[in-house]
Amino acid sequence: MAAQASNFSEPWKNADRALVVDAYEYNSIDWAQLATDKRIVGFINKASDGMPPPYFCSGSDTDVKLCKALWKRHAVTRELFQTRRVVAKALGMKWGAYHLARPGNPVEQANNFLDFADPAPDDLMVLDLEGNDPSQWMSLDDAEEFVRQVHRRMGRFPVLYTNGKTAQYIADNRYKYRLLSRLPLWYARYRPDIDVHFPMGNWQGYALWQFSAQANCGRFRCPYRVAGTPNDIDVNVAPTDAATLRQQWPFGGLIDVPSDYLASVPVPLSREAALAGKATLIYADVATPPTFEEMVAVLGSRWSKFRDGFHMPVVKTVPRRPGFGIVQYVAWKRTEQRSPEQLDAAFAGADPVSTASTEIDRGQQ
Repeated sequence: MAAQASNFSEPWKNADRALVVDAYEYNSIDWAQLATDKRIVGFINKASDGMPPPYFCSGSDTDVKLCKALWKRHAVTRELFQTRRVVAKALGMKWGAYHLARPGNPVEQANNFLDFADPAPDDLMVLDLEGNDPSQWMSLDDAEEFVRQVHRRMGRFPVLYTNGKTAQYIADNRYKYRLLSRLPLWYARYRPDIDVHFPMGNWQGYALWQFSAQANCGRFRCPYRVAGTPNDIDVNVAPTDAATLRQQWPFGGLIDVPSDYLASVPVPLSREAALAGKATLIYADVATPPTFEEMVAVLGSRWSKFRDGFHMPVVKTVPRRPGFGIVQYVAWKRTEQRSPEQLDAAFAGADPVSTASTEIDRGQQ
């Protein structure tokens, strides 16, 4: 479908747009107040963070105390996670969990996430990539392996949460990151308009847009306030109404890009419509370039024809004569006559190339 400007310019102001809250363990939630906002369709909670704590505590007294503190935090966080899931679902909300990706073994991080979140078939799974710095966050190559491991165990894919800069990098290198570039995108950008910044070359739209957080929501001003939550709570908007978002949840598949928006152009607006203010932008599709697999198939078939052109055809009607060599064969191929008398005449008129080998052969004869 054509991208519309309303989806990228303060869509939360449309009363029919569904909203989703995401939180971590230090966000306080008043569930009774939260339930009064009927636009809140889902709740996404932080699950795991990087690698699990070590199984055994060893080292100095300080190291042992720190190790035990990590295990205690892990246990309390998981108990809070499970409690919130029960409450959210009891209130009719969709549930989701995200994993904060850190440097380290991506397979073990995926296992840590799935063991922690224990996602039900209708629970949303999210890979949280906070940036593209491998020294601080999971590298994009490792993120691809994380996604593969989740799919191996669950049979479906997570949603990708990331900021505009990282999303654009993945979009620009989508032939390298074939999984990340095809995951449904949970886009984080705290601006009223994102149509200029959104990576339209790969994603046609977002699954969720995190538009409100501590970065742009304070005591006196906030894009949207959710009852029963602190000012620094993360709020997200969907490009659909509540019923549609409930049908799409928990996503879990890969997106297919039907048209290349890098090669698409917006339909021109009249001067009057542009000066009037917000207008719907419609992108006209152009011929979609061939995929990599299509190019390989075409080149493979053409290479087969090119290679077969060098093969000597099998001719079963070549006359068997004592003096029938390559020169006679060429003469025979060039003539359209097939009677014995005409073939003898063609062979007699053939002028063989004189070489050392032919002269020696003639002397021996």
